[in-house]
Amino acid sequence: MPQQRRTIHSKRLFVLACAFFLILINPFLNFYLEWNVIQGWYQSFGVGKLWFVSPLEGLESLLVSKQIYWPTLIGMLLPVCLAALLGSVYCSWLCPISFFCEILDYLKKKVTGRKWLKDRLLLSRRILWYVLVAEILLSMILAAPIFVFVSPPGLVGREIMTAVFFHTLALEGVIVLLVFAMNLFSRRLYCRYFCPLGATLNIIGAKRKLKVVQDITRCTDCGLCDRICPLGLSPSKGMAESIYCWNCGECTTVCKADALNYCWETGDWRAQERLSGEC
Repeated sequence: MPQQRRTIHSKRLFVLACAFFLILINPFLNFYLEWNVIQGWYQSFGVGKLWFVSPLEGLESLLVSKQIYWPTLIGMLLPVCLAALLGSVYCSWLCPISFFCEILDYLKKKVTGRKWLKDRLLLSRRILWYVLVAEILLSMILAAPIFVFVSPPGLVGREIMTAVFFHTLALEGVIVLLVFAMNLFSRRLYCRYFCPLGATLNIIGAKRKLKVVQDITRCTDCGLCDRICPLGLSPSKGMAESIYCWNCGECTTVCKADALNYCWETGDWRAQERLSGEC
């Protein structure tokens, strides 16, 4: 079991790399081979006639237009269902910002020689909700879907598309560089406190079926899970089950006591946990 858990990190990096490679190679296929089966990027992604729309961008568009647009609602359906069942796994397993942050973390460890990265700046997690509310209100006031234009994950795909089609880069790409610069102060600083899409997915996944659950009878209070958490949560205190956890599973990879594991919640899941300490 420990060896199987350790592969979670490798699997997540592989999925992140594949997701980025798909967005990276797609503009080249569109432009040079005129192969348009796959279109778009992280905000709005299409396979043939089937389109998937980011929940926040879709919500913004509906609020700004003040009318129901069925293609947008249908496009939001799969991402919303995925978040409701698995939580904000888009952020930890698919987002290009997470992919590049993983690379930056690796380089920082190599340069500093540290096994664990420290967070120099800790803020109130309530900021995340204030940012989400402010972003939605600003979009409605300006009658424009703000996050569609400034979303860091979307900007990654847009910059690649712009580079391939127009051989230039858009000025908005500076936002992505600023997001990466935030990691100098804390791991995933933007993701923790300032990403309205992450906040949206956290809300949708608040009652998610898949969670990292702690067996307190096995916990040795070694603190390794707290040290490795990219979001600065404390799985040793049950925070892996909180609304803020994005189900990356990193805490399960370092738990030598096997006290943290992914669990799929069923109707009597809580009762099972209390009785046996297991899922």
